[in-house]
This record gives sequence, structure tokens and C-alpha cells, in this order.
Amino acid sequence: MPSKQGLTDSDTFPTIPNIGRRELLAAFGMTLGSGCIEEAQSLVSRDNAKQIAFSIKTLPADADPRAIRIARFLAKRLNEVGIAAQVVPMERVELLSDILLDHTFDCYVACFPGFDEPDALRTLLHSRFSTGAGWQNPFGYANLNTDSQLIAQRKQSGLQRTKTIKQIQHSIARNQPFSVVAFPDEIRATRTDTFNGWANIQQPHSALGYLSVETSTEKSTLRMTTQDARPTENLNPLTAEYKSDEAIVDLLYDPLGRWIDGEVQTWLAHSWEWQSTPDSPEKGPIATIQLRDNLWWHDGESLTATDVAFTYQFLKDTALGSLENPVPSPRFRGAATLVKSATAIDDQTVRIHFNPASQAVARRAFTVPVLPKHIWEQKQKRANTVFENDTPATQALVWENLQAIGSGPLQFLNTEATEQLTLERFDHHFLRHIYRDEVTVNTSSDQPSHLEHLKRYASGPQFERLRFIVVPSGAAATQLVLNNEADATATGVSSADVRTIGRADNVQLHVDQSPAMYHVGFNARKTPFSNVRFRRAVAQLLDKEYLVEEVFDGYAKPAASPLARHDTLAEDLRWVDVDPELPFPGTNGTLNQAKAKDLFKDAGFRYTNNGKLLRQ
Repeated sequence: MPSKQGLTDSDTFPTIPNIGRRELLAAFGMTLGSGCIEEAQSLVSRDNAKQIAFSIKTLPADADPRAIRIARFLAKRLNEVGIAAQVVPMERVELLSDILLDHTFDCYVACFPGFDEPDALRTLLHSRFSTGAGWQNPFGYANLNTDSQLIAQRKQSGLQRTKTIKQIQHSIARNQPFSVVAFPDEIRATRTDTFNGWANIQQPHSALGYLSVETSTEKSTLRMTTQDARPTENLNPLTAEYKSDEAIVDLLYDPLGRWIDGEVQTWLAHSWEWQSTPDSPEKGPIATIQLRDNLWWHDGESLTATDVAFTYQFLKDTALGSLENPVPSPRFRGAATLVKSATAIDDQTVRIHFNPASQAVARRAFTVPVLPKHIWEQKQKRANTVFENDTPATQALVWENLQAIGSGPLQFLNTEATEQLTLERFDHHFLRHIYRDEVTVNTSSDQPSHLEHLKRYASGPQFERLRFIVVPSGAAATQLVLNNEADATATGVSSADVRTIGRADNVQLHVDQSPAMYHVGFNARKTPFSNVRFRRAVAQLLDKEYLVEEVFDGYAKPAASPLARHDTLAEDLRWVDVDPELPFPGTNGTLNQAKAKDLFKDAGFRYTNNGKLLRQ
């Protein structure tokens, strides 16, 4: 069994005496001759140099016990190599504001939601996004070679694109703008006495997961626990720090296409046709999208091609040209930048001209939520809030949008701030008018099989209402399910609850792989993290195998690549017992301090006689 060393709830770190250089020189002068003054000055300069010190920001234990334990482990190891590191727990919105909006962090530990498509790495790492808000290069990472690779992969397909994506992974592993720690498993508890079908749902807490839940009566409320209170106070799909739960946004807002079985399939779109060859790297493809019949917004207005065209324009500039510079949405910007222009041909037809990209990558743009023009067009005015470098914000980016109007299968009903959020079935949703027998007829005939992938979701949600109950912890969530006060846990629970769930009557345990990624992010805008060798040395202090056992109780997979759970994973970055790029200098969480200090010496840093690592 690995040692528990380094995972205590509190740590102390060395402080630096506040002694001035002049005073120390005076003290030397009392005992040294004038011929020794220069040597004394040299010694004082070295000993009075500032020790490297920084904070590791993360969520508090009640919000994410895994993240703070990773942060404490790292802080302990940093302390052992002479760095004064301090863990700073912060509330979720404050933490995300520091990371995603203001970039006022040294390093942080957090869980990234994961990737559906490797092209998401483009906005996460390309240097042109380093001043943007949201998950748009919050690290301030700038590497021209990586930039070129990120642009190239958009235009490529097949083996050529796979090769480039592997090169990008190697660049990330070498340069460490962030360090991947592990991909966790999602542990959930579900009751079986009212709702069923959970065992066949790969991701229960997702729009498609909820559409797959089965029940014997439509007059029912599905009760889910969540540890994220933000959706009870903000349902704006465009904001960064109030990044509402993806599943809830997906239930309220429909896209043209959804990721189903690893591919982007038609959703609001009845079909799309491409007007250019699949491989035209210098000329972007053109797609003509035909919308389904009888699409409606939750307020009773018709959803038309005009709304779709507006959405792409608005995501690229929420000011709609009213300000000196565009103000893009922090979220969905990566997908929106694929679109050059979108034009409504008639009420049900949209033509989209893409920037240079392969069709496979261009399809990613179909997954953004379609917004009602008559609601969001009013939010183009400048807001009082500003982001980093006085970047302006529009009302669209700060509006709470609490009574959200979308076109999704569920609509907003009511909320109690920090307590609960209730959605109800939208009976005018197109899924309510697609029936399983109709799908069978269509897919067995000569007609296009545009309904085949919708067969399992036909008729829409089987429940009448969906209620999210906010709880303080995974243990509290489990207890509500055991007490029949909730039907399932939306956000994952702790591995400590596994045995309790497994022994309960009418309750099942579900363990699913998650695309989410725990990582340590570094602010490359600031010293010492602007030094790639320093980032590598810090990253090497993470004993990922040990952390998986001690922090995740084995319910996770250590990783060296952000695409570790994607089929484009570079084979030489696959985890096999040890980090393939930056192996931990020690065993079972215990650091070999001499080896670890050599990492920082090799990076060009130096130590004082009492073991403090000094700034360059």
C-alpha cells in the first residue's frame, strides 16, 4: 500500500526574513577589512535574493476534494525542493474568474470538461487566443510551431491529420503549458424503483442521457442531485465564470447537430449537403442546411433559418459591430471561428461558408447552441464589466438569463437560488412528434435515414419534469438517493460511497469513464512559469500513479496527454506504469529531493546554502 505522505490537510511553508541588504553590509563591515567588501557584497546579494514563491489556486474541499488534495500534494513537493508554494482555495466563480477572465493566477488545479474533437485544442492553446476569456489559452502559451500545427490539422483529414495531432500532443508534453494528471471515472448512484434504463446509458448526466431514461408514467419528476449551484443562479450559455452545467445548457438549447456515437448527427437540421470536395485545404467547404419542420422556441415563436444565421454572427461578435472591436463569446468560440459566414436562404434553409477546414472539422460548428434572435439581439450593448487588458464585455456576456428561452427538449420552470432548479418537458419539441414506429418505417424504406440515429430518443423525455437538487457534497448526494429523496446523482460521488451504494436496496452503482481531465495549469505570462524548463520541473513533481491511488482510490487513469481518452492518442504517450515524458523522481509519492533539485538546477536556477530556490 503506498505511503500517505504528502496528503495532509495542512502544510507549513518557509518564510523569508525581512533583513535589508544595507544592514547586512554594515554588519559585515564591522568585522571585515575593505579588501573583503566586494566578497561580502556578493555573499549578501546571493543570500538576500528572493526565494521563488507562488500560489496554487483550486476549489475548496467541499467543492472538489480531489483537486485540493492534488494541489496540497504538489505544494508539499515544491516545499521540499525549496519553493514557498501555498494552496489557495477559492469559490468556484472566483476561481474561474481568475483563471478564465483575469488570468491572475500563478498555477491552479482544476478539472477540464474534456474534448469531443481534437480541434478544441486550437482555442485552448493557440497564441492568438491568449488574451481571450474562457477556455481560450488561459495559460498565455505561445509557440509558433504549435500554432502552425493547430492550424494545419483543421485542413487535414485521415492519417495526415492524425499525424499532426500526435505532433501537437508531443509539443504539449515537451512544453507543459498545463500538466495532465488523470482522467477520473464518474461514480453515480441511481434508484431503480421509478426510473430505469440507467445501465444502458453511457453518460447519464447529459442531454442524450436524460432523453434515454425510461419510466412507467409521464406524470413524474426525475430528481437529480448536483454539487454545482451555478445553474440555479445563471443559465447564460455564453459566460465563462458562470459556465453552467453543459448537460443543462444542452437540454435548454438545441444545436443543428449533436455528437451521437462519436459523430456529429443531424438534430435541428433535417439534413446538410456539402458543396465542395472533402479535401480542399485552401478553400473552406460550403454546407447547405435544411431545418426540420415546425421548430419552436419555448416562448411560442417560430425557430427559423434567420435565428441560425444570427447565432453564428453573434457568437463571433456579441456587439454585432456596434463597438470598435468584436466581442466574441468566450464559449463556443472555437467552433464559431470555423464559420466565415452564415446566410438564411429562406425560413428553413441556411448556407454556411466555412473558413479553410476539412468537412470533419467543419461539422464541429454544427454543435453550438442555436440562439433566438428576438431575445439575444437586444443584448449587444456594452456592459460595465471589463475583462483583462480592459477588454469590453457586452450585456450578452454578463446577463444571468435565468428564465432561459431555448428550443431544447426541456424548458425552464422555476429555481430557488443555491437550492434547486426545475425544468419541464417542452411538448412542442420536434422529438415529441417523432415516434419509434415512424423511425422504423423511414429507415427500412428508400427515404433518407435522417431519423435513424433519433430512434432511441423518439417521443422526447418520458418524464414530465427534471429537478436538480443542490447538495454540499457527494456523501450528501448519496444519502438523498438512499433515502429516496432523489432518483440519481448528476455529478459524481466519492469512491468512499461505493460500498454503501452497492449494499443498498433499489439502488445501483454506475462507474463510467469520463472525458473530464484533472490538470495543473501554469501561467506562462509570469515568471517563473514563463520558463519552459521550470514548468517541466514542476510538472515532474506530480506522482500521477500515486495520486490516482490515493486521491481517486483507483477510480481514474493517469495520463500524459489531453487526448488520452481519444482515438488520436500518440502511442508513445500512452500510460504504461510511468509517465512517458516526465517520470516522478521518487517512489510511492515520496520525493528523491536530490534528483528533484537537480531538475531545477538544470533549468538554470540556483539554491541558497539553506536550500531555498532563488529567482533567476
